[in-house]
Amino acid sequence: MRIAIYSRGIENNQLQDIELLISELEKFGVEPVFYQDFFNQFYSAIQLEGNYSTFNSSDDMDTSIDCLISLGGDGTLLDTVTMVKDTGIPVLGINYGRLGFLANIGREEINSAIEALVDRKYVLDKRTLLHLDANVPLFSNVPYALNEFALHKSDISPMVKIHTYLNGEFLNTYWADGLIVSTPTGSTGYSLSCNGPVVFPDSASFVITPVAPHNLNIRPIVVPDNNIVSFEVESRTESLICSMDSRREIVPKEVQLAVRKEDFGINLIRLNENNFLQTLRNKLSWGLDKRN
Repeated sequence: MRIAIYSRGIENNQLQDIELLISELEKFGVEPVFYQDFFNQFYSAIQLEGNYSTFNSSDDMDTSIDCLISLGGDGTLLDTVTMVKDTGIPVLGINYGRLGFLANIGREEINSAIEALVDRKYVLDKRTLLHLDANVPLFSNVPYALNEFALHKSDISPMVKIHTYLNGEFLNTYWADGLIVSTPTGSTGYSLSCNGPVVFPDSASFVITPVAPHNLNIRPIVVPDNNIVSFEVESRTESLICSMDSRREIVPKEVQLAVRKEDFGINLIRLNENNFLQTLRNKLSWGLDKRN
């Protein structure tokens, strides 16, 4: 069994966790394949025996990789979407960050998580992705996102007018700082912070959420994900910010953009005892009354 390990970086107080992870993988006869930049950060700081395989990009991810472990927060796990692409390689998130809706396996659960991977005692959550079509090249060869697409005014410029269409039919003009189209997975991310609703991961929908709308009667809306959502923008400035998850590009205001459901999805590994309702209660403290 070969498991790829990805992380943006590591703190000194996390070296012990890396040693534990490597020890657990070796105990079960698993071959780790480390992301090269990550490996360079810790290989001289801990005692390693033998040689280890590494990878540098998505081009190195082939069918010999059984799964990918993301070490970090949700942002780190979002990076892995650009690594696995359409290979179907499942991803397990171990949370070294703060909230962790996607990376919801605690550092203290490393032992049981590796055992579950080896014994294949886990559930695959199939999550949909957003695909961006544009009349200019954007986001290289990864124009898709797990959480959301967002169109935002640049810096401190005045609000923009975003004319929005569903399958070519006019929906609304949003006078706002920006607009978010999120997947069900992304409903607990940027969209939630802008008062968007929480949507179950398997609900087959998009959430369209304005950012700081000028008209107070404008509210987020949930639409089926078989819609193509397109935009026309009016702005006093010449450029806008276009983002896919944690990646962003500056685009001219005349750009033509449309968002649709991607042809493939991503598989997130969930341990059997964890589910979306438990995650909501644990991360958002639902049902917790601090007065008692």
